[in-house]
Amino acid sequence: MALLSDRQKEELHKSMLEYLHTSNFTAAYNALKEDTGVEYTPDPKAKYAGLLEKKWTSVIRLQKKIMDLETRNASLQEELSIAPSKRAAMQADWVPRAPAAHVLTGHRGHITRVAFHPQYSILASASEDATVKIWDWETGEFERTLKGHHRAVHDVDFDHKGHLLVTCSSDLFIKIWDSENEWKNTKTLSGHDHSVSSVRFMPGDQYIVSASRDSTIRVFDVASTHLVRTISGHSEWVRCAVPSDDGRLLASASKDKVCFAPVAAYTAIRELAGLPNVGPKGPGAYVATGSRDKNIKLWDVQSGQMIKNLAGHDNWVRALVFHPSGKLLLSAADDKTIRVWELSTGRCMKTVEAHSHFVATLAWGRQKVSTAAKSNGTDAKAGELEKLVNVVASAGVDQTIKIWLP
Repeated sequence: MALLSDRQKEELHKSMLEYLHTSNFTAAYNALKEDTGVEYTPDPKAKYAGLLEKKWTSVIRLQKKIMDLETRNASLQEELSIAPSKRAAMQADWVPRAPAAHVLTGHRGHITRVAFHPQYSILASASEDATVKIWDWETGEFERTLKGHHRAVHDVDFDHKGHLLVTCSSDLFIKIWDSENEWKNTKTLSGHDHSVSSVRFMPGDQYIVSASRDSTIRVFDVASTHLVRTISGHSEWVRCAVPSDDGRLLASASKDKVCFAPVAAYTAIRELAGLPNVGPKGPGAYVATGSRDKNIKLWDVQSGQMIKNLAGHDNWVRALVFHPSGKLLLSAADDKTIRVWELSTGRCMKTVEAHSHFVATLAWGRQKVSTAAKSNGTDAKAGELEKLVNVVASAGVDQTIKIWLP
């Protein structure tokens, strides 16, 4: 910092003395005059009158100008980042950043789950207010409310084509809604003896799998609504059960959240574990779990061994989704944040202050792509594969849904 010259010091002192005299701060005026040894006779017409105030306001104006320039610079940097030359790289590595593009409001209870339609810009949300709401996530507009459950709705999932929506509730029922027929509740399934916590379409959409507080996992036939299998093994509340992408495995959790790692993530997970990049190539080799102990754990399914513990959240981890690139894992928790983890190192590379209360659910957008590929040795039908797209939805106890877009 530059030192003031004698002339500048004298000018500053006289400006201060004039200000103190004008403001009737007599004691302060006399004390400053004595301490500085400056000879000064107050004069309202002198150049020192009002000089201190002018200098002060000019500093404030300068600060505002700096802030405006910083904002403009950030805007220009943003424009530069989405230039055609950089768009592809940005899209591939995109992760949510504040602020959210849309904040959807309308539920009157905690939001328990959100799900993206596989073809259209439709989002379904389930809530403890006993309703399911349908939204257009591109515009942020509300479309309709589905009523039929009598207690809290805990989960919601679209089938592979987006024709059907399945929901489950504390009222013990599982309901199927037809999106192509005015979202009518066409089927109601029963069989659980306590609250139904989660429900998912199995690959192929012929069956649905549900988990319940009655300690069981059940599989139902969609067409007939018949219960085809009951799986027991947990001794307490089963909060979620999810199938692997090929439907050959089910992962279930009690007070944890669980999700299968996509095949695209295997290279990064093996690097994290210090393993050579060889091993299973099909779905279901690794899972991630999030728990009330604030930790996220990655597991080898075949051996049952934990690969890595990811610590960083300050409260119960409620939701997990893998990034489409396979390089990252996103998590949401009761600490109100979304966190982004680099899988190859296990490092938390970004924290987003997402909600004003606990974050209960997190989902990445999905849509169909017309690509023929082989799955389990057979040719998959064109248009029946899915890809994840760059949109993320989060929701929870603050009764809002946030849509995060590039």
